[in-house]
Amino acid sequence: MASGPQLGSPAPDFTLPGGALSGDAFERAEYRLSSARGRSVVLAFYPGDNTSVCTKQLCSYSSGMEAFEGLDADVWGISPQGVDSHESFARSFGLRMPLLADGGRETARAYGVAAPGIGVRRAVFLIGPDGVLRWKHVALLGATFQSLSTLTDRLSGIKDA
Repeated sequence: MASGPQLGSPAPDFTLPGGALSGDAFERAEYRLSSARGRSVVLAFYPGDNTSVCTKQLCSYSSGMEAFEGLDADVWGISPQGVDSHESFARSFGLRMPLLADGGRETARAYGVAAPGIGVRRAVFLIGPDGVLRWKHVALLGATFQSLSTLTDRLSGIKDA
């Protein structure tokens, strides 16, 4: 199994299709990690749209968007489902972060979280405004997720560094 990027090393760049709710519209776009420089980015890899743990995780992060914004951080959800599935998922639960489609799992592989059988491991990567990986958590089973408070604590450490 690939270990993915090491802490303190540049995060692998990628471009993925995705979209985000903006009012009543689901705005589709290409998301490129390198274009987010200057802000921290939380990459939340999750196995699937409309599954119970993924829904709780993303609803938790969505409800905390103001906390992330206050730390100059963007949150991007990444899973193998297509953009149409993401739009339905975002609309069903009012998710406010962009959801990106990693259909071929190339990005999951680059980050060492592609898993045979289950597709993608639940994982969170915190990338600093300089594009360097600052913190990561990869779940072995994926039944739990990193809490909003854990992520905002880690992000405030990056911002104050």
